[in-house]
Amino acid sequence: MSPAKGGTDYTPVYMAANFLAIAMLIPWSMCIQRWLYGMKGADLHSVLSTFRPEVFGRAVLFTLPPMTVCIVILNLYAPYTTTEWNVSDLLIIFILSILIVPLQSAGEEYGFRGLVFRIAAGWFQNPRMSLISGIAVSSLLFAAIHLSPDPWFNLHYILLGVTFALITWRTGGLEYAIVIHALNNSLTYVLATVLRTDLLADVDRSAGMEEAVSYFSHPL
Repeated sequence: MSPAKGGTDYTPVYMAANFLAIAMLIPWSMCIQRWLYGMKGADLHSVLSTFRPEVFGRAVLFTLPPMTVCIVILNLYAPYTTTEWNVSDLLIIFILSILIVPLQSAGEEYGFRGLVFRIAAGWFQNPRMSLISGIAVSSLLFAAIHLSPDPWFNLHYILLGVTFALITWRTGGLEYAIVIHALNNSLTYVLATVLRTDLLADVDRSAGMEEAVSYFSHPL
């Protein structure tokens, strides 16, 4: 039975529904920006008000090799829980990891490093205060949606949020943050299908550092 109904089976339908819902942050963020500021939704892409394919391509080229090596090593040597999987479910989740998980990652970037960052930065006229406010608020809210009773886990997400926000600021757009976020999540789920990982157990945010959850080898 799906976790949405109180079960413990991480089904492809459950995964697709959750990730597509988060991916909807992309159009929703653009609509909210239009409603609040009267600005085009495309302004969220970058300072050029367009998604920059050349920047996206460089991000993939520079980050794919090192991230693949790091994530493979972390997932192979970090503790994880295995379970019995239906072969057809594994295949579908593998496909979803490639097709839908990047959209989920992009949705979070447009929502937090795009819309939330811009709203919080708009609270101040001073450029430095605007930057600090945008980074702080977007990072804290990013950690809040991944909230855990484990303070180390929360700190992990705050630091990730700050890192993604700084990358977005320095590169002038969301492309690099999207690529890094999407690669982490997609590669983690792909490896989970290969290792037959218990996905519900390994994304349980109630566990502490000593439990079978690695902070650096799970989806964001």
